[in-house]
Amino acid sequence: MSELLRRIDARTKLAGANKLEILLFTLGTDLNTGRKETFGINVFKVREVMRIPEITRAPDMPSAVQGMVSLRGVLVPVVDLAKYIGIATETPPAIMIVTEYNGHTQGFLVGEVDTILRLDWAEMRVPPSMLTAQMGGLVTAVTELKDSRLVMMLDVEKILADTAQIDDSHLFTNLTPLDKPNRTVFFADDSSVARKQIERTLEALGIHGISSINGRQAWEELRRIAAQAEVAGRPVSDFIQIVLTDVEMPEMDGYVLTKNVKSDPRFAGIPVLMHSSLSSEANRQLGISVGVDEYVPKFEPHRLAEVLGRLIK
Repeated sequence: MSELLRRIDARTKLAGANKLEILLFTLGTDLNTGRKETFGINVFKVREVMRIPEITRAPDMPSAVQGMVSLRGVLVPVVDLAKYIGIATETPPAIMIVTEYNGHTQGFLVGEVDTILRLDWAEMRVPPSMLTAQMGGLVTAVTELKDSRLVMMLDVEKILADTAQIDDSHLFTNLTPLDKPNRTVFFADDSSVARKQIERTLEALGIHGISSINGRQAWEELRRIAAQAEVAGRPVSDFIQIVLTDVEMPEMDGYVLTKNVKSDPRFAGIPVLMHSSLSSEANRQLGISVGVDEYVPKFEPHRLAEVLGRLIK
């Protein structure tokens, strides 16, 4: 396992080139279909892969949460992904993938870990509507491998929101509306959970929002807005005041979207705010290197509100 992940720290060089590396894994053979589906997770979010350690059971947890494990003195919640998705498998999980999202660590139980695969984000497609419906919105992107296997990228933010069973309404209390009427934030994120949190924050601030589900769609819409502004003889800043982008998105990631915005003179003076669960300092520096004005962790509405209030003119 250590050999498989020994070079993860060097993967950051791929960002900004619209590339990513994903760790492939399976959950086991589905007893209902007889198939062994392949899933993927961005290696940026993987801390380590290990055999499943002793799990301490805890009462009143969701069925998919198996309990807690102690990793170097830190208690980490453990989620059985097959149970969460609703797949009945022939054999129990054997591997735990330890991940970090937005500063929080958790373990995901899986059947097998395959390999690390380097891809271009352009190869990651928005999932077909049938698959989205079948998986309950859990799949944010798909790609086909050379051996014809379909790889599904899971919406980990949705998994964490569902399994944590935390009432997050308190996160949005005491958000003061901005005294800045007719302001618009353009935001792009492939996670339905993240988009809803952004929408709730903007609503509390009295700010209008325009959303896209990936970087490519966002860039197409931003160019349309820029063309509309040119025809009207007005600056783009009359239409949108901030671009807010996730990092990981199918077809075009947030780094490339930022580079596109910053290299187009029509968007001069419009801040780009990166909003991501990739919370390491390396990822922050990567954002800065492509022109991001500020970097805000996901699921911190008050922090997001403070930055928006400061940047929106």
